[in-house]
Amino acid sequence: ALLSMNTHGLHPRTMHTARGFTLIEVLVAMFIMAIMATMAWQGVDGLVRARDGAQRSGEVALRLSTVLAQWEQDLTQIQQSSAAPGLKYDGASLRMTRRTPGGIQLVVWTLQGTTWYRWAAPPVTRIQDLQDRWIRSQQWTAIQGDALKMLEDVSSQQVYFYRGNAWSNAQSTGDFEAPPVQPPPQGASGPASAPVGGEQEALPSGVRVVLALPSGPVTRDLMVRPSL
Repeated sequence: ALLSMNTHGLHPRTMHTARGFTLIEVLVAMFIMAIMATMAWQGVDGLVRARDGAQRSGEVALRLSTVLAQWEQDLTQIQQSSAAPGLKYDGASLRMTRRTPGGIQLVVWTLQGTTWYRWAAPPVTRIQDLQDRWIRSQQWTAIQGDALKMLEDVSSQQVYFYRGNAWSNAQSTGDFEAPPVQPPPQGASGPASAPVGGEQEALPSGVRVVLALPSGPVTRDLMVRPSL
């Protein structure tokens, strides 16, 4: 019986101790895990950057669309009057007079530095008031405080007028015509305003604006249809 126990029993010298990981194996495993974590983080970071870039591009496109829609609205309401030119460009600012329910309104689109601004004066019903605002608008410091920032990061602005079946520099001289006799705005009393200052430059058939943006040049054409 004793011999059988020694043969089949567990002798201390026959037991196998459990083998653990060596320090080198642990370090190798940690190194591999660190590489995998870095690769995973780079993938997530790339996805986040792509999402943020797409979001910024969408916001810029929406902003640009809204601004150009306002620009087009101003041009579609141009009113040629005896007090001031209906449309004039001096190389930095595009000035226009537009018809509103409250009278004639002067609007200025101007590039100052790298920002495209829009300034709109209150509507007026008197010739002298419109002429005073036109003169005032020629000084940027006089209207800067009330001008709205429309677009930023605009490196240049180019404006063309469509005259004689061709696009030409907006600063070049066009045809001249006698200014119309302007009836008084709705709600205003008094006779129609008489033409002053002799002949005025005729409105072009179309206006083109080219804006240089970080994403590339943006061109917008619009047919001019003076308000009656």
